[in-house]
Amino acid sequence: MDDEYQKLIRRMNPPRVVVDNDACESATVIKVDSVNKHGILLEVVQFLTDLNLIITKAYISSDGGWFMDVFKVTDHNGYKLKDEGIINYIKNSLETESCFFPSMRSSIGVMPSKEHTSIELTGTDRPGLLSEVCAVLTDLGCNVVKAEVWTHNARAAAVVHVTDECTGSAIEDPKQLTTIKELLCNVLRGNNDPRTAKMMVSMGVTHTERRLHQMMFADRDYERVGIERTDDKSSRPHVALFDCIEKDYTVVTMKSKDRPKLLFDTVCTLTDMQYVVFHGTVETGKMEAYQEYYIRHIDGLPVSSEAERERVTQCLEAAIERRASEGLELELCTDDRVGLLSDITRVFRENGLSIKRAEISTKGGRAIDTFYVTDASGHPVEAKTIESIRQQIGQSILRVKQKPIFSSKPRQETAIGFLFGSLFKARPFQNFRLVRSYS
Repeated sequence: MDDEYQKLIRRMNPPRVVVDNDACESATVIKVDSVNKHGILLEVVQFLTDLNLIITKAYISSDGGWFMDVFKVTDHNGYKLKDEGIINYIKNSLETESCFFPSMRSSIGVMPSKEHTSIELTGTDRPGLLSEVCAVLTDLGCNVVKAEVWTHNARAAAVVHVTDECTGSAIEDPKQLTTIKELLCNVLRGNNDPRTAKMMVSMGVTHTERRLHQMMFADRDYERVGIERTDDKSSRPHVALFDCIEKDYTVVTMKSKDRPKLLFDTVCTLTDMQYVVFHGTVETGKMEAYQEYYIRHIDGLPVSSEAERERVTQCLEAAIERRASEGLELELCTDDRVGLLSDITRVFRENGLSIKRAEISTKGGRAIDTFYVTDASGHPVEAKTIESIRQQIGQSILRVKQKPIFSSKPRQETAIGFLFGSLFKARPFQNFRLVRSYS
């Protein structure tokens, strides 16, 4: 009855969305006003992120059963949204009731698909791992049409979409699927790692980036057992938790290098850890991002133990780091064919490259792939090595993209100073002057 009552309330109070290009000089302001439910913040952020919009600032409030959020966004070039088609699509999509109900975008499970078979892999990272996986798939007559690979803390996770070489559609033969599972599990267990390698096959569609976060979280990539950090401390994200006794919240502050999809990554992790964001603010500069959230667990309690505090800190650090652009960015664009990815990754492996992250896609018969690579030791790749690889693959096919340059010195500011410059002190939500009541 409670569930039906909540659905009735949502139907009586559909989401209201305003897209405003006049309120801010440098960004388009998107205001979302809706009945609150767990996960709604992630739904909205995920929708905006999937449109490749850059969220430069956000103000979040979801107390009292109502969700009122403000997002300042630009396109990927840093400009306001001018395309009326995109603006109407945002407004109409977010105002559609189905946008805030369980969907493919937020589901841990899958939606049926006859177009491809989805393969999920987790295991210990090592140089050449992706090359070995691709070689096995090619030998088994599988064509990789889309894939995303993340590595973090010596762990690797991948979601790979494949089709049958002969039919061009999803692989349905039970024997072939069993063979794929067995051989890929052997590849993942190749280094006799005591931690279990995992592999799952499904004929369905998930939100790939959300799923990768869930897979790496389940694989406990946030733990640094036996791993010594060699990177510069000043370049690492800083996550801190404080008690807000007055309001019975836990306050989470995060300072890190800014990058696309950062807000999605942190909100996704908090949601999957069953925390609710009641208030928050997000601010980004040219190089840095600052996030502050007032949270409680879904059971209504703030973070109550030192162990829980440490776990939340580690998981948020991992969420920020997983898709940080570590390594040199290489972009490949050429006609797609069966075995292409296997051949490319073999050349990388033979030249001593380690793939830290990869995005594989095909469109209109063309392969458009992005790789972030280092040498086998995790150090920058020498220019002569890259030039040799480009000559082998084709200089017009593989090109080097400029790596973004970030400041290694975060702004000096005390945690308490940042904390009390936020929602309940200097900038209560009512004073943001961006959200107006629709009642």
